Amino acid sequence: MDPDFLNVFTQPAALNQFLAENVIAQGEKKKLIKPTSSNSPKLEELKLLLIDWINTTLKEEHIVVKSLEEDLYDGLVLHHLLEKLGSLKLDVDKIALTEKKQRQKLSVILDAVAKCLQLEESQLKWSVESILRKDLLSTVHLLVAIAKHFQPDLAMPPNVQVETITIENTSRGLKTASAVECITENKGNLEAQSKDDAFDELFSRAPDKLDAVKQVFLQFVNQHVGKLGLNVKDIESQFSDGVILLLLIGQLEGYFLNLRDFFLTPASTTEMLHNVNLALDLLTDGGLLNFSVNSEDIVNGDMKTTMRILYCLYSKYKTKET
Repeated sequence: MDPDFLNVFTQPAALNQFLAENVIAQGEKKKLIKPTSSNSPKLEELKLLLIDWINTTLKEEHIVVKSLEEDLYDGLVLHHLLEKLGSLKLDVDKIALTEKKQRQKLSVILDAVAKCLQLEESQLKWSVESILRKDLLSTVHLLVAIAKHFQPDLAMPPNVQVETITIENTSRGLKTASAVECITENKGNLEAQSKDDAFDELFSRAPDKLDAVKQVFLQFVNQHVGKLGLNVKDIESQFSDGVILLLLIGQLEGYFLNLRDFFLTPASTTEMLHNVNLALDLLTDGGLLNFSVNSEDIVNGDMKTTMRILYCLYSKYKTKET
């Protein structure tokens, strides 16, 4: 078994429970939200907003949703939601009691969603089977897509991300792959995102000044992490695991990061992504980050993305004394 699969869990009991609840047949592949990410505050906020939105929309139908997983899998709520929002008349029974009927109903509903939203099959982040088996990730992706299309002014929490694990049952055992998946984008600074920023200009039109800017950032970083016995020489590689970034944020913001909250010596991409996502959450919560960032870009050593993050800190703390 892939050791990364075991790293998702903190106790053997959690692993056994997970496998018992998510039976994966030979040759089957499933993508699931990691247990460590399923109760994240941002995801909970999004779930509550979606539940409230559905209940408000379907108030006249006297439909009350309490759980996204348990109340949407049979297609009844989705059927009413599409009829209400899109004035769609679907040729399906209102109530489907058997699994076969529910599968048929979901197929009609999801085909209507794809047609309405003009989505190709390759763009779909849900399926009949995933909704039917009460998969939270697929259900949330579906509802977010419907809400964005029919009610674009709905104020969904931005930058909701979850850590996922894809599990495939092969002839050689369970094969796994971890990733970070975005559910909502960051809408904090759309105008800035739509135009070239200073770093686009720097990289494309003034590459001769790039080294000078890097040196300013390196001096700034070492000024604050030097007291920890650290010396940063390369922005591209030394920030990719998130450790230096987290320690720098802690020094600048004046708080201690518990070593149990991050990986001081990350041994995998998953652990590096965990560190970087934690750093981005801290920056967002502190009001320092108002644009969308893909954590994978930092882990992959994208210089422009890393420099944008450092500039957020530099612009606020450049006069801070050590």
